[in-house]
Amino acid sequence: MTTQLETIELETVSNPTAAVIWMHGLGADGNDFVPIVNELDLAGAPGIRFVFPHAPTRPVTINNGYVMRAWYDISFGDLEGRTRRADEKGVRESQAQIGELITREQSRGIAAAKIVLAGFSQGGAIALHTGLRHPEKLAGVMALSTYLPLADSFAAEASAANKMTPVFMAHGTHDPVVPYAMGENSRRILEQAGYTLEWHEYPMQHSVCLEEVADIGQWLVKALS
Repeated sequence: MTTQLETIELETVSNPTAAVIWMHGLGADGNDFVPIVNELDLAGAPGIRFVFPHAPTRPVTINNGYVMRAWYDISFGDLEGRTRRADEKGVRESQAQIGELITREQSRGIAAAKIVLAGFSQGGAIALHTGLRHPEKLAGVMALSTYLPLADSFAAEASAANKMTPVFMAHGTHDPVVPYAMGENSRRILEQAGYTLEWHEYPMQHSVCLEEVADIGQWLVKALS
């Protein structure tokens, strides 16, 4: 039995018919991306409930075992641009917890096909991992400044239901935290597997820029309409 994650919620209308579950990066919390909602141009989109979960706290090896909010542990060498085995137990625990949030949205009347999984950095890794393995078709997966974890098991575990689900990936060309090459490699894996992928890159570091916010808004309107 997994523990229900605490969340922050923001609705663009009362009784929304779509949802975006948006995961933060390592060491942040659900508040991190709340301010972006008001910057998104969502004209033409249905009413959306934005759900921002707080990751559980756990010791993080790369930060000397310091306990912080994290979707999974990260070790030295995990972010050096080559595919490595991430903390599989942590990744799968977070996958189960996000799966429960999808189920909760469905219980509140929002169809799976109107739910987007989104995330930044570690949160984006969980969005990709969970969304493309989810057994029911989702509206889309948005992965910012991130990579595909457990890539070696992806082909065997990918869900046929989400083979045609649109994927938005964005990365900074000067990212010192999650190297651009890691995002590029994950993009290549997904494109070679036949996914409908929209790729954006920006001359930035490990962050989000105004141009990206505009691109996110446009993509969300398309994915949820």
